[in-house]
Amino acid sequence: MKRTLFTLLLIASGLSLQAQVPDTLSFDTYLEWVNAYHPLSAQADIMLTMGEMEVHTARGGFDPLLYGNLDKKSYDEKTYYDKREAGISIPTWAGIELNGSFEQNSGQYLNPENSVPSGGLLSAGASVNLGQGLILDDRRAGLRKAQIYQQSTESERKSMLNELYLQATDAYWNWSLAYENRSLLIEGVILAKMRFQGVKTSYEQGDFPAIDTVEAASQLLNREYNLQKAENELFIRTQNLKNFLWDESGNPIALNQETIPEKLYTEQALILNEEELRVLVGDHPELMLADYELASLNVDRRLKAQQIIPVVKLKYNFLTENLNQFDQAGFFENNYKWGLTVYTPLMWRKARGGMRLAEAKIDFKQNSRDLKELQLRTKLENELNGWSALNSQINTYTRNVAALEMLLQGEIRKFEIGESSLFLVNSREVSVFSSKITLNELLSKRKVSFAKTRFAAGVGFD
Repeated sequence: MKRTLFTLLLIASGLSLQAQVPDTLSFDTYLEWVNAYHPLSAQADIMLTMGEMEVHTARGGFDPLLYGNLDKKSYDEKTYYDKREAGISIPTWAGIELNGSFEQNSGQYLNPENSVPSGGLLSAGASVNLGQGLILDDRRAGLRKAQIYQQSTESERKSMLNELYLQATDAYWNWSLAYENRSLLIEGVILAKMRFQGVKTSYEQGDFPAIDTVEAASQLLNREYNLQKAENELFIRTQNLKNFLWDESGNPIALNQETIPEKLYTEQALILNEEELRVLVGDHPELMLADYELASLNVDRRLKAQQIIPVVKLKYNFLTENLNQFDQAGFFENNYKWGLTVYTPLMWRKARGGMRLAEAKIDFKQNSRDLKELQLRTKLENELNGWSALNSQINTYTRNVAALEMLLQGEIRKFEIGESSLFLVNSREVSVFSSKITLNELLSKRKVSFAKTRFAAGVGFD
């Protein structure tokens, strides 16, 4: 197997290599783990449950209602009255309320209108709103708003996961950047040590002046200092990465010290379909949430509009002593009771004010939604431009690194034949390492820019 320059440098410096190859935590595996087990991912799933329970609660407004009343008065050994009633009321989505009851009353001073056969009286019928509440009432509006909220929880879940995707991506590639920079600076320290030993030997043999050993030692100390900073940065980035690693039981994972990240530079190109992203931003979770809020406000507006209509409530019930007589009962012929309730305010100020307020809220939210869409599309264009600029910068800087390495090799050859100085060699070498670190930063930014662009379009793990 072909040995890398870094491996040869380690061998030349007297450092041993570990027999086992360190484990690599790939970016795709990392994202799958975060998406599956991170607490925010679990919280996002809870949002769906909350939506389901909201609808379940609202459907409770249509649950059948059983009721019973017992009212008895006894005084001076007389039963004034003994009234008993039990029944059921069944609201429906159509706004019609079905009801049935059984009534049994007795007593010496019973109100005549409460008199019923000794065996009791059965009643079955319905009540319906012919005016206000015919199209929409509080019960149906509550259920519709709960259904809208349930739909919105999917967008809220997606928004939370998209945010987690961006944060996790940023943490991973910053970890990879810190690891790559530390590896690069270790290489620099090894080179500086080798050069210092070589210059020191040449000085002892009388080939180099003493000042060259000072130059080599100063360069070594400077690189050791930079390596110490890189070690600290890698520690910080590793700790930050651990915040995104959890196991199936909801416990944080202790990352193995031997685990390393995926390399910043890979042969596989990152590809963004710009036109597709421009289409996807139209379904951005933030816009979807605004649309759901508008839909909920529209339900409020329709409900307020219903309150301008007069209340007209019609009730009708068949009356019979036994169930077998219901099919023989004629509508408004005999054995029935009915009623009509009508009322309305004279000026409608409360209802009209409520409806106009609801319309104003819709207009306000629609303006906010339009502004949000413009901001999201602008942000996407900025990210796409940044993505394109980073790719161009990386291409340019890659050629710059290659040119600086050629200059370094030329300076080393000149130094070996006595036509250059150690200072110039070190200067060239510093430029090479500095440019490689800059290139690493650009590569890391490109990885994060890829995620930011997808995030701007409302796309995350999917």
